[in-house]
Amino acid sequence: MPTVDALKASLRLPVVAAPMFIVSNPRMVAAQCKAGIVGSFPSLNARPAEALGQWLETIDAELADYRTRHPDAAVAPYAVNLIVHHTNTRLEQDLDACVRHRVPIVITSLREPSAVVAAVHGYGGLVFHDVTTLRHARKAIAAGVDGLILVCAGAGGHAGMLSPFALLQEVRAEYEGLVLLAGAISDGAQVLAAQVMGADLAYLGTRFIATEEANAAPEYKRMLVEHTSADIVYTSTFTGVPGNYLGPSIVAAGLDPAALPGATKEAMNFADAGAELKDKKAWRDIWSAGQGIGGIHRVATVAESVAELAAEYAAARRHWAARLGPSSARLAAG
Repeated sequence: MPTVDALKASLRLPVVAAPMFIVSNPRMVAAQCKAGIVGSFPSLNARPAEALGQWLETIDAELADYRTRHPDAAVAPYAVNLIVHHTNTRLEQDLDACVRHRVPIVITSLREPSAVVAAVHGYGGLVFHDVTTLRHARKAIAAGVDGLILVCAGAGGHAGMLSPFALLQEVRAEYEGLVLLAGAISDGAQVLAAQVMGADLAYLGTRFIATEEANAAPEYKRMLVEHTSADIVYTSTFTGVPGNYLGPSIVAAGLDPAALPGATKEAMNFADAGAELKDKKAWRDIWSAGQGIGGIHRVATVAESVAELAAEYAAARRHWAARLGPSSARLAAG
């Protein structure tokens, strides 16, 4: 099992690929890990529930085989996202599967995760928790998590409203542990910027929807390439929790993005594939995306996308090392 320090040292890039409902699958996760970043998926993507164990076995076997065939390669661990909410009737069953398979990293969200932390720490795994406010961060810290994922304004899916500058500053004033930053990060220079601000790792989701391995409709991927942040709609309509969605997908579903009804958390139904609205479902018909879509210019493989991120990250380091002078030689070297 990786420690936090070992995890950071093992990555080709300081990046964790966010778990995305429906979109993330074993093929994409394995490709992300083989490319040198943490790959992840929501446990609820494996349907029926009994399929989760099969997914974990598939990922474990593929990564083990890859390590054998490429002993010098940096292969990252993977993560599984568990929704810690009373409407998730699969939580206990999915957690049991993660414990049996010793999943290296478990990402929790929506509720205080102390029970998950105890179970995962029992076999030496790591737990990272999604937070959108300092209040949520404090609860997660008290629960003993190994890292905080700051889901800030502009992130895809369920996202907070705080600027990353504000939330990261407040969290860092109280927490010295691992911090992952999410919110409209779509290129390597922004990954570096997240680190400069005080985060350890960047958390990217939307960019990986526009990959060949992603379980997303071709039209979904095309929208990501063709649209910009102006086309993102922030609403609680579809799941009861505020999130960012592609406006064109809302229009295609026959709805007016400017006249959407509100909803509360009681609308959530994690046992199904999203809350229903006029027979349209979040994630399946109403497509999520972060505000960073303006940085997505083509559909590529996961390996190509990570290589582009790595090149952008290295170029940004060289650029700022040159701008800052001899004292920044370490920045250029990495």
